Amino acid sequence: MAQQELKRDLANRHVQLIAIGGTIGTGLFLGSGKAIQLAGPSIIFAYLIVGIAVFCVMRALGELLLSKAGYQSFTDIAEDYLGPRAAFVTGWTYWFCWIMTAMADVIAVGVYVQYWFDIPQWIPAIICLIILLGLNLLTVKLFGELEFWFALIKVITILVLIGIGVILLVMGFKTDAGTVTIQNLWEQGGLFPNGISGFLLSFQMVVFAYVGVELVGVSAAETSNPEKNIPSAINKIPLRILFFYVGALIVLLCINPWTELNAAESPFVKTFGLVGIPIAAGIINFVVLTSAASACNSGMFSTSRILFNLSKNNQAPSNFAKLNKNYVPGNALWISTLVVSAGALLSKLIPEQAFGIVTTISAICFIWVWGVILICHLRYKKTQPQLQAKSTFKAPFTPFINYVVLTLFATILIIMLVAEETRPALLLTPLWFILLFILYSNRRKKEKNIKISA
Repeated sequence: MAQQELKRDLANRHVQLIAIGGTIGTGLFLGSGKAIQLAGPSIIFAYLIVGIAVFCVMRALGELLLSKAGYQSFTDIAEDYLGPRAAFVTGWTYWFCWIMTAMADVIAVGVYVQYWFDIPQWIPAIICLIILLGLNLLTVKLFGELEFWFALIKVITILVLIGIGVILLVMGFKTDAGTVTIQNLWEQGGLFPNGISGFLLSFQMVVFAYVGVELVGVSAAETSNPEKNIPSAINKIPLRILFFYVGALIVLLCINPWTELNAAESPFVKTFGLVGIPIAAGIINFVVLTSAASACNSGMFSTSRILFNLSKNNQAPSNFAKLNKNYVPGNALWISTLVVSAGALLSKLIPEQAFGIVTTISAICFIWVWGVILICHLRYKKTQPQLQAKSTFKAPFTPFINYVVLTLFATILIIMLVAEETRPALLLTPLWFILLFILYSNRRKKEKNIKISA
């Protein structure tokens, strides 16, 4: 019988790069184009605000994870502080979050491949899934190595972009879109060209850009030294936000006036095309393609581990807790991949709307998960003074900051309800939670009947 424990094969460099890979993905490389069209240069403030909020969530998660040695993910935390029903709903919702995110990523793969080949979006999406499934079925160390190199490509790309942007700024370089200057940030209608409404409407895509940052928590069960590696990865998040998001967007908007960017294409590909290097745009398209594959790889990793933990906690079929000879939850990985393949079907049925629908649903569900983390942290602060006294990684400004961030998340959901484009997805998402509550109730009834009959 296979050993039913995940193997701790992720080293510190893997965890650090998984954290970077989780925060740089399709939401930035493709989704930022749409967000820029909505908000103009004020998109920089939107990324900064949501980035600070996400960091607060991560500090709360870090303190909770390290407060008890047995925690493997925040579903375990939810069970301790909010009960088994909350753990069931949150665990399955987090799985659904990553399913939606991975769908968005495979849809993006199809979009990027069309830069070179005139083929339907769903074909490269399916090919990408098959390759990643095969690789993930091998070892967790291979997953770590894949993410390490994928993330390294992203980091180098943004470093090169920022470096080139600074040089072009100093030179006052002229492109087909005009002169590279910092004045491009406000000369096309000011910092808020579409008013406060455009700024607020951009928050949905900005939230999606940050999904996955909490993957460092999911990987806690497979890191060799969580007491050292988890705080290290979390504390580097603010620097990454300032550099990889805010810094990259400022450079993009200095090179490219926001009015020149198209919501349907990657602003990174567009910007490198303006630099004047013939193959630059093609190279960057390859980079953003690997970024989408990386994010999908993270999604397949996390969804399989979530199903594994749900199964171990008797909240999912027992087959999902079985490991293959490489200590990988193969059954959980197979079922997650099959569900993600529905993203390829959406690419075939509604290619233009597919990306927007799945990113909206993903953002809504991630807001739920992040909110649960903050609420658990509030319960922890109220009920566990003895654990807090021993804590070496305390979240700052609590409980005040928890309420501030929860209010921000509630406001973003209201904005999604008001916005015509995101309203349908927001109104449909509660059906998922209703289904989960029904499934949990039926599960509890069956357990009671079994006890009575015994």
